[in-house]
Amino acid sequence: MDEWVECKISDIGTVVGGATPSTKKPENYEDGKIAWITPKDLSTFSGRYIERGERNITEVGLKSCSTQLLPKNTVLFSSRAPIGYVAIAANEVCTNQGFKSVIPNENTDPLFLFYLLKYNKDKIEGMGSGTTFKEVSGNTMKNIVVSVPRDKSVQKKIADILSSIDDKIEENERINNNLRQQISTLCNAWLNDYVPFGGVCPDDWELTPLASIAKFISGYSYKGTELQDSNIAMATIKNFDRKGGFKLDGYKEIVPSSKLKSEHHVELFDTLVAHTDLTQNAEVIGNAEPVLSFSGYDDIIFSMDVVKVIPNSPSISKFLIAAMLQTQKFKDHCLGYVNGTTVLHLSKKALPEYLLRLPHDFTVIQPLDDAVSSMYQQMALNIDESVRLAALRNSLLPKLMSGEIDVSGISI
Repeated sequence: MDEWVECKISDIGTVVGGATPSTKKPENYEDGKIAWITPKDLSTFSGRYIERGERNITEVGLKSCSTQLLPKNTVLFSSRAPIGYVAIAANEVCTNQGFKSVIPNENTDPLFLFYLLKYNKDKIEGMGSGTTFKEVSGNTMKNIVVSVPRDKSVQKKIADILSSIDDKIEENERINNNLRQQISTLCNAWLNDYVPFGGVCPDDWELTPLASIAKFISGYSYKGTELQDSNIAMATIKNFDRKGGFKLDGYKEIVPSSKLKSEHHVELFDTLVAHTDLTQNAEVIGNAEPVLSFSGYDDIIFSMDVVKVIPNSPSISKFLIAAMLQTQKFKDHCLGYVNGTTVLHLSKKALPEYLLRLPHDFTVIQPLDDAVSSMYQQMALNIDESVRLAALRNSLLPKLMSGEIDVSGISI
């Protein structure tokens, strides 16, 4: 039987904070080579090992403030806005003040520490304090009591079990990112570069407004009181990743009122387009994403800040509609129809007026349709597998981290 001991986080590693070099001094950031991580970087990060964030800092920037270089395998833990993002440094990094990172000591397995902090996230968050937003201080982090196996080899076994699941989840994500790129490349080759036609647009292809091949359905206008635990989820702009992709954890559970119409329901492979944006750089607005998974929910609807785009003719598939809209050309088109200051809005004219050069006879581009259909369906299978694996990991995490499952007899 494995021996577990209670100890403070400071007993298994060194807790380190971070800082932000002055943004008013360009020399702190320009041509910087030092990876500098913020909680915002982890908000769109789904892996375990992180190499760098959105911005680097320079040696001058590093020396100008109290941030410090953290060695490889340091476990980064966001301590405010929000509390609980966790990642492992894949190389030397530093962070801003939004972290209380833990450098594991020689008796602590780094990957085990990663899962330990994920397991204790709610406990750590509950010990945060503050009025504007909750924050975990360095002293609080150091004194949080956790239970760990005394034997490092047992820690490693636990980490290996959980990591084997996450390895497959991350592999699926890499495969899907590759498929996504292939779809983009194929679509560009067929509809912009006309590669299958010798690089020349066929004479009978004409500029076609999107409105002639698709219809657009506005989302459901809901009240806050409808947001309740439910087997029905609502897609919102929170599902749209700033870097592209559809985040399953962006769904909001809802018990909709009788105002809900049948058209507000989403079917698998329907394409959703973000019609509003809270990011000032318009990173989300105009992004198009097909719904590839219901993520275990019985039903999916979509909110008023999203528009559903579906084909209005059987001669074109949902998959090809998605592929046509997941292009930089479509994104650039939408940016020309954006208005607003604090909250960005997409004009209702943006989607109908998008022009594509297409053939009269859609059988001409059937090979493209078939190819992207196959790729999107494979992506959906990969996502569903990852959803099941994540559920398995989440069920094992508390049992392994509490010692309920004895791993002493397991050979890995």
